[in-house]
Amino acid sequence: MTRGRKAGGVVRLVSVAVVLSIILVAIQSSFFHPTTGPVNLSTEEIRILSHFQSNLEQCVANRGLGLTAHIIDHCNLILKFPQGTNSTWYNEQFKIFEPLEYKYDVCEAILLWEQYRNMTTVLTREYLDSRPDGWFDYAAKRIAQLGADKCYNQTLCEEHLNLILPAKPPFHPRQFRRCAVVGNSGDLLKTQFGEEIDNHDAVIRDNEAPVNEKYAKHVGLKRDFRLVVRGAARNMIKILNGSDNEVLIIKSVIHRDFNAMIKKIRNPVYLFQGIVLRRGAKGTGMKSIELALSMCDIVDIYGFTVDPGYTEWTRYFSTPRKGHNPLQGRAYYQLLECLGVIRIHSPMRAKRKQDWSDVPSREMINNAHRAALLLKKKQAGQEGGLGQFVNCKVWGKSGPYGTGPVSGSTDMTDTRKYSNYNRWEVMPFESLREEARKHYIQMEGVSLYKMDGNKLDDLVCVKHPPKS
Repeated sequence: MTRGRKAGGVVRLVSVAVVLSIILVAIQSSFFHPTTGPVNLSTEEIRILSHFQSNLEQCVANRGLGLTAHIIDHCNLILKFPQGTNSTWYNEQFKIFEPLEYKYDVCEAILLWEQYRNMTTVLTREYLDSRPDGWFDYAAKRIAQLGADKCYNQTLCEEHLNLILPAKPPFHPRQFRRCAVVGNSGDLLKTQFGEEIDNHDAVIRDNEAPVNEKYAKHVGLKRDFRLVVRGAARNMIKILNGSDNEVLIIKSVIHRDFNAMIKKIRNPVYLFQGIVLRRGAKGTGMKSIELALSMCDIVDIYGFTVDPGYTEWTRYFSTPRKGHNPLQGRAYYQLLECLGVIRIHSPMRAKRKQDWSDVPSREMINNAHRAALLLKKKQAGQEGGLGQFVNCKVWGKSGPYGTGPVSGSTDMTDTRKYSNYNRWEVMPFESLREEARKHYIQMEGVSLYKMDGNKLDDLVCVKHPPKS
């Protein structure tokens, strides 16, 4: 009996040891293959993204005018300027000059910018109605001189916003094939891009940049959209100079000065509903690219600081003034070009044959986007659900297409009352470009909006009735 008990004890000890070994292996395995952490490096997503990184690295080498990309892993890389680059921009906050290298998460960048192709970037009534506390909390942030941090009186807030608040999106993804975003850099005077710019389906300009015969050969004469900041309000009537159809998009907040001006002009006016990029390039030019990508298949940029040798911020129509971080901006724009987001035109590039065969193809970008999305879900332990509405956290419903109040107020001048400022809000669905109509159907009549910040998973999605 004693010998039997001893044998049984040994068996139990061995069994316990085996179980402990299995548990230990499982614990160790969880560190290397966690369900909510990094995924197995042999996955197909990693292969696709690594291949995409290699193509991006070659694109930067071919197009970066001295910039080079250095791959860290399948998602991360560093863009480096060559040694000896003149770093003249001084950061007063950190007491340093601009660095000569910048790290980017390419996976996050792909997800962010491909998302913009399906988004609405104009503030609408349906967004405020659908967003939790949209009227009470968010609307107050877009109204200057309100005298309160919240819309405790919604009627008062509506009076401030009605003038520029369409019921539904006035512009649509894929509405235009090719768009030109024209910045204000003095480098434009070194080029003659005017005719090329005017050949685009739509042209987007910034703030008070003049459009006239004096600068026509450099910046063109076509004017469709203008993104303006608060400080430019006092000059808008002068800048518009009788152009009735140029759409004004207010970048920041609406306030009494803007409202008073809007009531006197014939132009369509809306409020920008984009996001805040905490990395990369800064300024109105970046917002113009966001606006363009939400409406255009191809976005060409002109008049941005993207060539070597930059020493000060210049404008083609005025004396130099303090601007934004040039090296950081140039690196980020180069990243965007090699992600297929924009196509850069500049003095140095004008001397080269302009083809984009070395930019990753649309098929390659689509594959990388899907792989980055799948990888993100695996890392969060949320495999599956990779459809086009995966990031819709808030859902709302809207009325039939083309219905709802038109932006305006009862006290507008006759000039505006009898203008065609509302032509975008009543545009028949059938008059849209075929690609825009197809996109609307593919998206099942859903409009996507950002909520706050530059997160990828906080969309407000509004469902419209299907089109017949």
